[in-house]
Amino acid sequence: MGIVVIGAAFVDIKGFPQDIYIPDGRNVGRIEYIHGGVSRNVVEDIANVELRPTYVGIVDDTPLGQDVLKKLQNHKVNTDYVLVLPDGMGTWLAVFDNNGDVAGSISKRPNMLPLVDLLQEKGDEIFEKAHSVVIEVDLDKEIVKEIISLAQKHGVKLFGLVSNMSIAAERRDFLQKFDCFICNQLEAGLLFLEDYREYSPQELQKILLENIQRAKIPSMVVTMGAKGAVFASCTGEQGFCPAKNVQVKDTTGAGDAFCAGVSMGLTYGKTLSQSVEIGTKLAAAVITSSENVCPRFLPEELDLEMCPAGSAR
Repeated sequence: MGIVVIGAAFVDIKGFPQDIYIPDGRNVGRIEYIHGGVSRNVVEDIANVELRPTYVGIVDDTPLGQDVLKKLQNHKVNTDYVLVLPDGMGTWLAVFDNNGDVAGSISKRPNMLPLVDLLQEKGDEIFEKAHSVVIEVDLDKEIVKEIISLAQKHGVKLFGLVSNMSIAAERRDFLQKFDCFICNQLEAGLLFLEDYREYSPQELQKILLENIQRAKIPSMVVTMGAKGAVFASCTGEQGFCPAKNVQVKDTTGAGDAFCAGVSMGLTYGKTLSQSVEIGTKLAAAVITSSENVCPRFLPEELDLEMCPAGSAR
């Protein structure tokens, strides 16, 4: 079954100005409706590297929900464990400035609690064939606890990402159970109650190492936008990967593609440093287009072996 991704599906409504964006004015531009959601983006990114992932989530019982399912299936995502329920998807409304950065956004989160019953009924079936599982740490506590329990039971690698850090920060103890937690610079500051905005990558990687060793978090990767990404593990490993120098069109989905790349690398036998490099490459591919996900890659382009490390599944 390879990599399993668990989390919410969203519809992204994105507005782009035709000229210089004026925050308190009326801006002429275009509006796009795109399938989104952190986990939905991540699973499609993984599928675009031909790795046949499985998605566990919820979609609406509407034509739009069916469109989300159809697109994932067309990308060779296993959707056997996707629930179809009324009001099953969230909505993210965002306005971008003329630099391609988000100027403001509002999101409506869906009710994900039906996944608890699904995991209790079919969790063993899902996890016994998985090589790794990627989840949003800010899912309902009941869901996260069930996932952690199943991952420990089946010896499956567990990777965490975040869509709402204010919720995830309340679950610091959960992060000790994850093989790797991935977030951005602002989110890391919220987690450790510090302001990291003015730190250089060299400074931040040392601070990150100290913090995760004290908090007993196995490993973390922190993105720093145009500066790149830093990483550290409890074993003492630390490092920095610079961002790719590309023309930015739309930054939406770059963090999700980065998370997908790191998770793929760690699943398929790469070191933390090598995995961050893969994530950086996929993120760069996303920001050069208005799409939320990366373009198609072959596994060998990312130097990925098709047999995951440490598992005969």
